[in-house]
Amino acid sequence: MTATPAVSRAAEILSRPVSINGLTVPNRIAMAPMTRMFSPGGVPGENVVSYYARRAAAGVGLIVTEGTYVGHESAGQSDRVPRFHGEEQLAGWAKVAEAVHAAGGTIMPQLWHIGMVRKQGEPPFTDAPAVGPSGIRVDGTEGTGKAMTQRDMDDVIGAFAEAAAAAERIGFDGVEIHGAHGYLIDQFLWAGTNRRTDAYGGDPVARTKFAAEIVAAVRQTVSPEFPILFRYSQWKQEAYDARLAETPEELEAILSPLAAAGVDAFHASTRRYWLPEFDDSDLNLAGWTKKLTGKPAITVGSVGLDGDFIKGFQGESSPVKGIDDLLDSLERDEFDLVAVGRALLQDPEWAAKVLADRFDELKPYDASALQTLS
Repeated sequence: MTATPAVSRAAEILSRPVSINGLTVPNRIAMAPMTRMFSPGGVPGENVVSYYARRAAAGVGLIVTEGTYVGHESAGQSDRVPRFHGEEQLAGWAKVAEAVHAAGGTIMPQLWHIGMVRKQGEPPFTDAPAVGPSGIRVDGTEGTGKAMTQRDMDDVIGAFAEAAAAAERIGFDGVEIHGAHGYLIDQFLWAGTNRRTDAYGGDPVARTKFAAEIVAAVRQTVSPEFPILFRYSQWKQEAYDARLAETPEELEAILSPLAAAGVDAFHASTRRYWLPEFDDSDLNLAGWTKKLTGKPAITVGSVGLDGDFIKGFQGESSPVKGIDDLLDSLERDEFDLVAVGRALLQDPEWAAKVLADRFDELKPYDASALQTLS
């Protein structure tokens, strides 16, 4: 009799399915959202279909797409970033979802509004003004945008709800709301950009009101079992040391209204997943998120890399990092899924290799090759 090959530790831990509301994800590996700007006119073409299907076929359990603009006039400034509104755009996304499902994966679009990030000298594809909670950018400058009125906020809330309804209608498995990295929703969450004196500004709970209303509107628009993910971060694109919360108590004050509004799982974005979030505990941000809310949590941040985060975006390469400490945390149920970004961008077979214990075959990340990766 032929002996059954021993299952590797990585396969044993990562191959377990996980449930998020009404969705069963076949394993614990997720693909992190990464902006690509390969969709002229905001329409995802066949190259986008093959890009996501290839990673699903190689074992990624859950794909979260690159950020997609919701249907609001100020949602984005690049004509090459995909949109999640419009007949042609949604038809393209339907093909993406179909291909990922055929390859055995699950997929959610990340719904995005950039807010007050437009810089001087960058011509937008729309004449609409940039908007934010207080009309200031993440770097503290005022720019050419405006503080949002109640009607502005209501319009954006409606745009997120419409995009989520479209996602369910065309066959996606859930949605992720982008509330991280200094973009619009995060600009409300962070005291550095939210200087409002009305009900949407002030203490952490008040600053969460806009995000919670978006979640609640999405929850009302989609089926009860349709999963809603919410991605958030402490850091911002132009403020890497920024923090929403200095203590677990402050973080709980922010996350609790979101969970109550209908978030089914949180995607806790960090730059390096192995760093503890608060003093006197080894838990990272995802670990604290699950502990405080009881909701499933996704960890992310340089998974599979062993190089500096900033250097990785300046044309330098990052060697492969082991994931033993990551597996330890998963075994302790500190979080539920692991989102892989640049490592999976560089090596579409990353999941298959890790699940088969073929770590020696993993490719190091090379930022200089970004334009040729597919």
